[in-house]
Amino acid sequence: MISILCSVLCMTGCKDYLTEIEPGTTMLEDYFTSTAAAQENLVGCYVPLMWEYNTTYCSEWFIGDVASDDALKGGGSTTDMADAYDFENWRTESSSALLHDFYIAQYQGIGRCNLALKYIAKMNVGVDEKFTQSLKNRLLGEAYYLRAYYYFRLLRVFAGVPLITTVVDNADDWGQPRASVSMIYDQILADLEMANKYLWLKSAYGAEDAGRATKGAAQAMLMKVNLYMASPYWQGYTLSKPAAQCFADAKAWGDSIITSGEYNLCPKYEDNFTIAGENGIESVFEIQYAEVTWGDYTWDYDYKGFGRTAGSFTQILVRSRSSKIGGGWGFNHPTQNLYDEFEAGDPRRDIAILNPADSLIETPSVEYYLGNKLLNNKYAMYRDTAYKGAGFGQWGIHASRGPLNNRQIRYADVLLMYAEACLGAGDAGTAKGYIDQVRGRVGLAPCAVADDAALRHERRCELAMEGHRWFDLVRWKGVAGTGLKAHMDAYKLTETADAQSHMREFIANKHEIFPIPYEEILLNPTKMEQNPGY
Repeated sequence: MISILCSVLCMTGCKDYLTEIEPGTTMLEDYFTSTAAAQENLVGCYVPLMWEYNTTYCSEWFIGDVASDDALKGGGSTTDMADAYDFENWRTESSSALLHDFYIAQYQGIGRCNLALKYIAKMNVGVDEKFTQSLKNRLLGEAYYLRAYYYFRLLRVFAGVPLITTVVDNADDWGQPRASVSMIYDQILADLEMANKYLWLKSAYGAEDAGRATKGAAQAMLMKVNLYMASPYWQGYTLSKPAAQCFADAKAWGDSIITSGEYNLCPKYEDNFTIAGENGIESVFEIQYAEVTWGDYTWDYDYKGFGRTAGSFTQILVRSRSSKIGGGWGFNHPTQNLYDEFEAGDPRRDIAILNPADSLIETPSVEYYLGNKLLNNKYAMYRDTAYKGAGFGQWGIHASRGPLNNRQIRYADVLLMYAEACLGAGDAGTAKGYIDQVRGRVGLAPCAVADDAALRHERRCELAMEGHRWFDLVRWKGVAGTGLKAHMDAYKLTETADAQSHMREFIANKHEIFPIPYEEILLNPTKMEQNPGY
């Protein structure tokens, strides 16, 4: 995003002096005077979604996968990426650099959205021939959507956080207290409803705008947020709506997106995880990445920090450490527990998980992690082959950033959310039809009965290794009705003895959320209390 200067020359002393704008200074009002300026500012609102590296690697899947029963940290050893090791073993403290980087990235996004919402709203339609009311509304809708998205990411990791909806341009507004969970949820809903009002349907965008937020993306998020609010864990907070109303609202938003005709399932499940399948018929919202031909060692090690990444670090992070099948860093090992969840004949297992033959493992001491050799196959490669390790295109084997987009919301997720909303509303018959639609795409027989267990099994298999599992487990308080602690304790017993030896006890009413980063509390010690138990 183009830098904006707002310096003001203030001269004080024993005599009064005139305060005037420094020559050559561009004021914000002067900047927002064209369609190009508004669009460039809005593009900048998307950028923090891409950020996966600052002082450490901070992809959200380190929480969504590794903290859950779906994945172990992986890497070359237990000390490789210590913060992720802590997520895996319920050892996380407020000093976690991964958590802090994740936290500040979301607030960078929120700050950019606040700027866009303030100044694009002030722009007059007709400042140039392209700036129509329809375009102005769409740009505002995108900013509302993204602000809600950043707050949702913060909420489900930290619970209540400071709620900032205006541009912070003076020291008096800098230190903000944590808002309640209910206030954050209500703001997210309000922003998404505004986004739904202003955004266009996916089909109204040109190819050059692929990846922008759409009306369907807003409706899908309204479904998701209402389902979170309806869930046992989040209903434990004092929210503005009871669970029954949340389920009804989620179902209504699901009706809107499903009847729009804008989306469908890809005929082939695996097409969702290829370059060719990006922004396709099943894509509701995905984080956009571009090919980068230089490596980590020739750019980011000289220019560290957020904002230098056009490509995704995920591919090299999760690829096998064996040069025979990737030459990556081997993080995010799927668990045997997840592998065993798939039914016999479910093709999604081998698309999500690579179980490498012993002949492909060059150095067992660093390719096995606590007795586990399974690998994340969905985001490891991007070539459109059966196992996408056949080649890397221009993006060389030693480069660290890949072009594969991160699918945040797929239409299959929408169908399963709709089924969940139907179950919550007592309509198991309708729910079964949507669960079976997802199963049918991969050739599986209809489920025997539509209930919470069937729905949760299907979500785990359909969305495996896509960063959803931990957040689902928390909101459901586990999957067997016995509480999240009991679920995680049972999962622990399915791990190798080596893996179990590293795991601490899961503590209920603490480990469901993570600590507020210590650095943020230091900046605002009188208003920022820590989460319980940390």
